[in-house]
Parts: sequence; C-alpha cells; structure tokens
Amino acid sequence: MGNPLAAHPELRIGLVGAGKISNAYLTTLPRLTNLRLTAVADLDTERAAAAAGTVSGARATTLDGLYEAEDVDLVLNLTIPAAHAEVAHAAVDAGKHVYGEKPLATTTSEARTLLDAAAGAGVRVGCAPDTVLGTGVQSARAALDAGDIGIPVAATAFMVSAGPELWHPDPEFYYRPGGGPLLDMGPYYLTALVTLLGPVRRVVGMASTFRTSRTIGKGPRAGTEFPVEVATHVVGVLEHHSGALSTLMMSFEVWAGALPRIEVYGTDGSLSVPDPNGFDGPVRLFRAGTQEWEQLPVRGGYQDASRGYGVADLARAVARGGPHRADGELAYHVLDVMESMLTAAESGRSVQVGSSCDRPAAVPADARPEEQ
Repeated sequence: MGNPLAAHPELRIGLVGAGKISNAYLTTLPRLTNLRLTAVADLDTERAAAAAGTVSGARATTLDGLYEAEDVDLVLNLTIPAAHAEVAHAAVDAGKHVYGEKPLATTTSEARTLLDAAAGAGVRVGCAPDTVLGTGVQSARAALDAGDIGIPVAATAFMVSAGPELWHPDPEFYYRPGGGPLLDMGPYYLTALVTLLGPVRRVVGMASTFRTSRTIGKGPRAGTEFPVEVATHVVGVLEHHSGALSTLMMSFEVWAGALPRIEVYGTDGSLSVPDPNGFDGPVRLFRAGTQEWEQLPVRGGYQDASRGYGVADLARAVARGGPHRADGELAYHVLDVMESMLTAAESGRSVQVGSSCDRPAAVPADARPEEQ
C-alpha cells in the first residue's frame, strides 16, 4: 500500500462499532488535524447513523461498504473483543491500516495471524491503550529515565472493582472469552509497566471465579442475569527482562480499595504513577533521605490527550516513516503476558513469555502527535 498522506493531508478513518467507547473517539478525532472521520459502520444501522451524525463530513455505511471505500485509509475497530480479529482481518484484506480497542485479539494465535497478514499486506496495526502516551505515564517514564529513583527493583499495579455490570447496560461481553478484569483492564496496566520497565520474560499467576453469574444493574435490561465464563480475580508476578519484579492484581470482585494504581520502587527512591486508564494525573516522587513525597511537573507526554491520540501517532508515522508507539507488537506482547498468566494460574507453575517487544519511544514534553 502506498502512502495515503501523500495525496491527502489527513489519514481518513472508517469507524466500525458505534458502541459506548466510540463516544470518546468521536469527540477526539475532529480535533486531531492529521485525522478525518469519513465513515461509520455498525450492525445496528441506526446507531451507525447517529454516530456519523456527530461529526461533520462522516457518513453511515455498511461493513462491506466501509472496507471497500476509497476514502478510508484506516479502520478504527471499536467492536467487542470477540470480533476484534475478524474486523481487523477484513480491514487488512482490504489494504487498510487498522487500529483497534484492546485486546488485540482474544488469543495470541489469532493476534499473530493478524500481525503476519498485516506485514504481508504492507499495512500498520495499532492497538489501544494509548493512555500511556499522555502526561501521566510519560512524566513517570521521564523520571525513571533520568535516574530519579536509581535502578528500578520492583513495581505494583492494582485495579479493583465490583464489575462493569453495575453501570454498563450490556455487560455480558466483559464476562466472555476476551473479557474479564485481566483482558479488559490489564492492557492499561501492563502497557504502562512495559512502557516504564520494558518487556516481560516470565510470569507466575493465580486466578479464581467466585460467582458463576452476574446481574445487570442499570439500563433497560436491569435485573437480567447472565453467566460468567472467565476468571474474575487474577493476581501474578511479572519478571521483566531488566530484572525488576512487578506484582499485578486485576479484580471484578472488590467493592472498594485504597491501594495505589501503580508504584515503582528503585534503589534510590519510589515513584507513584497515576491511573493508566487516564491520560494525565499527578506523578509523585519519594527520594531516599527525604521525609515526604514531592509532586513532579509534567516532563513528557501528549497534553490534554484522549482516546484517539494513538491513531494520530500512527498517522504521523505513516506520513513521516518510522514506528508508531501504540503498535501491534506491543499489544501482542501484552496479550502474551496475560495469556501466560492465565496458563500459569492453571498449571501452578511459572511460564516463560514467548514474545518480547521494543520499549516504545518516549513522548517528549509539549509534543503533538502530528509532529513527533
């Protein structure tokens, strides 16, 4: 595939899946100058029309029409996890770049087939989360890279909730293969840990499912009971190639918790990292020999970022060459780590992670995704 930005100033986007998460992208895309939304498709044609109507110049179309459209350079895949691989393959087969919501696929086998197909077609694959490109995780990375806490020794990462059925009107997919707290929320935390500490080489894990069914709490289907098909509480330890050890807990079984989202511990201090499900937040540093934490200024990351900045970063790479940051190999490695944790939980043994990836390039302070 040639360079679409050679003839058009923006990468033209076709959005597939106009569900709840699409609202965030529909808000962000119009303010990113190297992106233009041209088409929206959804199995619910009325929902596609409503989404397209929020962005000037966008139209609703069928799935096949979107894949075949000459004014679509990249397919933005916002479908449920079970459909991620199918939609991404259709985009690649049509010669389109693809950027999807996490996880990249429900299994590493599906994901590797997709990445190989994209490489053969000469198109790029990007994948959420792009939250790690914001000022929160990037400022923490800048502190690590500057040696503010010395050599990183360990990290902790915690995400606990009572489950998305309390607020989501159609939460069943969270409890089917490709869902659960690990595959749903783990990508935010694991992508942040890889961005901060580099790839993972070995894991141990344990997992449990305390309830075999859940009940929808809000919306027109409130009171509907549905089965649980995945682990709902997962804990593990990750050994990074650097030697640092990260402790991870992902749960849909906890009503409330006061644990920090992510902390990194080094030979000369500690670093508190904000929620990786967001783009910003305070980064705090505790230096050896001091008595209290200090809040650091912004030292890196796209400011005022929101979902869609990873797509703009990909478009920048298409236009200028070189890698994009929220790329398929990073997403594959994160999926491999999660799959390995579940394998370790089932076997009771440590599992070597078969993949690795490059640590993504840092995002400089005051950067714009169209320019860096």
